[in-house]
Amino acid sequence: QVQLVESGGGLVQAGGSLRLSCTASTYTFNNYAMGWFRQAPGKEREFVAAISRINGRAYNVDSVKGRFTISRDNAKNTLLLQMISLKPEDTAVYYCAASSALLPTRENDYTYWGQGTQVTVSS
Repeated sequence: QVQLVESGGGLVQAGGSLRLSCTASTYTFNNYAMGWFRQAPGKEREFVAAISRINGRAYNVDSVKGRFTISRDNAKNTLLLQMISLKPEDTAVYYCAASSALLPTRENDYTYWGQGTQVTVSS
């Protein structure tokens, strides 16, 4: 069982920045690919970014490329999402998740989920 706890959400003005963190309670953090998803009000949860287990290979959706950077620190069991140039449409609850797949982008590929952290971007 892997427990994931997100932090770092909050209210920010458009154009601002936030850094989300996700801490995993496992001794085998580097056995999992990690991902970020988000769910805006009234919408389905969507994939944002993923990072592989060891070599840090990353993948972002087009809507956040150049603005969001996913990274991980395996020594600290921590997943990060650095977000810059935030837009009102980035407003959502952000979830981190863990997967045994190589670089998963589908929700069903992920086994463990955090409770989410709210990000609100005002215009």
